[in-house]
Amino acid sequence: MRPGVPTWLLTGVVMVAFAANSWLCRAALGPGLVDATTFTTARLLAGAAMLAALVSLRRHTRASALGGYAPTRPDGIAALALFVYALAFSLAYVRIPTGVGALLLFGAVQVTMFGWATVTGRSPRGGEWLGLAISMGGLVVLTRPGLEAPDAMGSLLMLASGAAWGVYSLRGRGLGEPLTANATSFAWATLPAAGASVAALLSGQAFADPRGIALAVTSGGVTSALGYALWYTVLPRLTAGQAGIVQLSVPPLVAAGGVGLLGEAVTPRLVVATLAVLGGILVAMTSRPSR
Repeated sequence: MRPGVPTWLLTGVVMVAFAANSWLCRAALGPGLVDATTFTTARLLAGAAMLAALVSLRRHTRASALGGYAPTRPDGIAALALFVYALAFSLAYVRIPTGVGALLLFGAVQVTMFGWATVTGRSPRGGEWLGLAISMGGLVVLTRPGLEAPDAMGSLLMLASGAAWGVYSLRGRGLGEPLTANATSFAWATLPAAGASVAALLSGQAFADPRGIALAVTSGGVTSALGYALWYTVLPRLTAGQAGIVQLSVPPLVAAGGVGLLGEAVTPRLVVATLAVLGGILVAMTSRPSR
């Protein structure tokens, strides 16, 4: 990573990419352009191909904004977590609305990462707890009023997806060079994904429209592969608590995308919630270690 690029700017780009994954997934699964398992497999395959190409380019040029090349051994836990995240994410978005899904996903992420930090003796700082409280308050304002109770199975699937993403993020902190680590994890995650697709095909549940596959490939090759590679270059600059809190910016971004892409109205509730979430993130990321 080039040292002159501010952490907040890189983090913002990654969060937009994460939000775009929700938009692309809903655009494909909402109208029934593809089944959830096929979407997941196409997404992971596209991500693996893009990352493999970037790693190959790295080997030849030895220059990249994402850092130097170094071999990375496969991490089975990281690959399995990536697969569980991607499949549960797709299955959940067949059942629940985008806003509810984003809240559950990133709520589970922050709980997982905060919980791990506490269990391992790296308790989040006071400012991080304050930032978490402010951000969670903003999410309640954004999603609670007027929403019906979400589908129970869809909610459980999205909670599992968020927990898996939290595990994947934590594993990534110790996997070495980020681009190669992500390429390796994506490649190994395609194996269980292929097995799930075969099962869906044999059971007659697999279907796909070219538009659905195109959305899955975009999600995998662009917003997932490139987004995750950049995310792992940002993670070393963040504490586990900050990494969990900053991802809470995605639900407001998802809602803002609904306004811009789906023509939804800008409401005072959306504005207040967005300011609260982003304000909480600012408090958490600027908190100083206790003496």
